[in-house]
Amino acid sequence: MKNAKLVLDKDYVISEVDKRIYGSFIEHLGRAVYTGIYEPGHPLADEEGFRSDVLGLVRQLNVPIVRYPGGNFVSGFNWEDSVGPKANRPRRLDLAWKTTETNEVGLHEFASWAKKAGSEVMYAVNLGTRGPDEARNVVEYANHRGGTYWSDLRRKNGAEDPLNIHLWCLGNEMDGPWQMCSKTAMEYGRIANEAAKLMKWVDDSIEVVACGSSSTTMPTFGDWELTMLNECYKNVDYVSLHRYYGNPHNDTEDFLASTMDLDDFIKTVVSICDAVKGKKHSKHQVNLSLDEWNVWYHSHDQDEELYKREPWGQALPLLEDIYNFEDALLVGLMLITILRNADRVKVACLAQLVNVIAPIMTRKGGGAWAQTIFYPMMDASRYGRGKSLLPVIESPRSDTKHFTDVPMMDAAATMDEAGNVTIFAVNRDLKEDCLLACDLRSFGTFREVTHTVLHHDDMKAINTEANPNEVRPVTVAAPAAGEPVLLPAASWNVIRLIK
Repeated sequence: MKNAKLVLDKDYVISEVDKRIYGSFIEHLGRAVYTGIYEPGHPLADEEGFRSDVLGLVRQLNVPIVRYPGGNFVSGFNWEDSVGPKANRPRRLDLAWKTTETNEVGLHEFASWAKKAGSEVMYAVNLGTRGPDEARNVVEYANHRGGTYWSDLRRKNGAEDPLNIHLWCLGNEMDGPWQMCSKTAMEYGRIANEAAKLMKWVDDSIEVVACGSSSTTMPTFGDWELTMLNECYKNVDYVSLHRYYGNPHNDTEDFLASTMDLDDFIKTVVSICDAVKGKKHSKHQVNLSLDEWNVWYHSHDQDEELYKREPWGQALPLLEDIYNFEDALLVGLMLITILRNADRVKVACLAQLVNVIAPIMTRKGGGAWAQTIFYPMMDASRYGRGKSLLPVIESPRSDTKHFTDVPMMDAAATMDEAGNVTIFAVNRDLKEDCLLACDLRSFGTFREVTHTVLHHDDMKAINTEANPNEVRPVTVAAPAAGEPVLLPAASWNVIRLIK
């Protein structure tokens, strides 16, 4: 058995946790919308056609914000297509995902769904095939009270009160050649600056997210952020980061070390933001929006076959990764990394929410169930609020194929307003348990200690509609306050210390 140590102090605070780091993402892609959140005629559909079983699972995740409607989809999307009487909405070819979009679900419907889910909308504007004019118009439509063309059209379309969308994305992955009307960093920085300026002139209460590099593997990574921010720094509030990991070569140790890369990615983009801030002698701080993150690699081959069989189909089962237990561990480690960077990561969106690389799966006409990755997200969203504490970690370390000095035990911790402490810990070691000593010398005594564990002997174990509870957390006997905590080999752990 290995030994590790965690030291926490209530005065050593990284930052207040912005609840929006527990956000998610719904794109008009695959079955995320149609037969995902929306399925009229389903036995559990409500009066608007939204699946109540899916809503129930979303509420369990306590998702504060949902990015919408894309993604790659948004770079060819006309937002006006998605409002007004459904019978009059045009069907369009979606060039991003080679499918047909009916626009049956649009801005009003999604805003209604988000309200039912207890969430808010994070809306993306099209800066691919369109530009600042359309961007300012949709802000006016959504947020202006009335008395103008676009706001009165919203009222005519059934929403007397403004939708009050606060957070807006200035396009999506505009550095990528796969993006409709992709741009150079200079081109994008200029159009993002003008769009942000006009949007904020319409509503000066909003915040906007500028597109960072779509990946650190892009040849322009770093230079993109520097050039883009030089053009729009004054008018933007966040830079986006997108990061997905996979284990195609079945190297679990290396896969679970991937968050070493995520931490470096975050710190690199922070340094660039601050370099531009210094260059401009600005007092304005630009933070980060990790608005796409997850595991994604299982579904690539099946997607190519789908495109061959059903070109321009509707609601094709695209990007339907079936997540296993090791994927849940990696998602837990990514959440730990986000919490430890809570001073600069203020928004994060698990991509996506339903069916498409998602914690929630559905069957058309059938059930809905939680995938393995659902549980670390649920735990973190439920308990990872308040202040993110600075952890001092002593742990055995090892090297993997791509990473060196990887801690076998990794952890983050939060403290809520009542002084309750939650420790999130992953034992990366696949064979040996870990005895974790927790030094919380400044907190005084705790009334209760609880410990839940997500573990499975089979790293490839999955949940299905027929067997939805194969991988799920269990409550184990907690040690007395001050005693070490046993972290099983290959496990996600939530340790709650309650005042």
